Amino acid sequence: MATILVTGAAGFIGSSVSRALLARGDDVIGIDNLNNYYDVTLKEARLARLMAEKHFTFHKLDVADKDGILKLAELFPAIGGIIHLAAQAGVRYSLTDPYTYITSNVMGQTVMLELARKLKNLKHFVYASSSSVYGGNTKLPFSVDDPVEQPNSLYAATKRTDELFGYTYAHLYGIAATGLRFFTVYGPWGRPDMAAFIFTKAIIAGEPIRVFNRGEMWRDFTYIDDIVDGVVRVLDRPATGVPPHKLYNLGNHRSEKLTDFIAGIEAALQRKAKVTLEPMQPGDVARTYADIDASRRDIGFEPATPISAGIPKFIAWYKEYYGV
Repeated sequence: MATILVTGAAGFIGSSVSRALLARGDDVIGIDNLNNYYDVTLKEARLARLMAEKHFTFHKLDVADKDGILKLAELFPAIGGIIHLAAQAGVRYSLTDPYTYITSNVMGQTVMLELARKLKNLKHFVYASSSSVYGGNTKLPFSVDDPVEQPNSLYAATKRTDELFGYTYAHLYGIAATGLRFFTVYGPWGRPDMAAFIFTKAIIAGEPIRVFNRGEMWRDFTYIDDIVDGVVRVLDRPATGVPPHKLYNLGNHRSEKLTDFIAGIEAALQRKAKVTLEPMQPGDVARTYADIDASRRDIGFEPATPISAGIPKFIAWYKEYYGV
């Protein structure tokens, strides 16, 4: 049994990872600022499920709050692992409010790494990056060995900055740190600003779906259970080397056409979508596709959920949660 700090614990991935850690007997300290980027009641519902667990402790904190975060070193000196998932997400919103991204993603990463320096029992600092760091790369699938110095959005730039900070702290202070590049995560308890949610809500309401790049869009859709498995596997295998810093892709290793994903939702709902084809949005990319050779080799990561299995599970949850 270990004591693990999870940031973004009321978020989609954070709450799911926290439940997995609790299920295996770990003590989990969750922090989240419960901001209103999307429906706070959904965050509160995720959090309520965690609060029912006796080995879960919650602190409402912003990761950019230096004083509040660093105090955790005094309150919980036994912390043996950090899973830093809190961030301002969303490519398009980063074009509207860049300041929030710098505060949450860059300052937040710095503050969490400073906390890691203070924790004498810390074995591993695991943090969320994003497939967005690959920008407009045309070589497929995306490999962790590919250059990532031309981000397409401010969001992508902040996540690449997080990777550089992780590397630098590993180099300067010997903190074992691993960054995880997530690829389009979906599933029960997901984020309302993501494709699965947006499409499902629109189809049920009989409203049109906006599909960008005239429908020529592909994504490596990755089911939440596979992501959680990958995160926990990484946590248990602290980065080694000089410096002790690693990067891994966590994706489904399948690039699915967006229109096929929509067809899966239509089949699960037994309703047809009204599709509006539109030009590419600024900051977006046409295709993502994860090379997971390193993840397979080093941590035994093996995604097991194709969209044909994952979409019906998401739809079943959506209907139950929203009373459809």
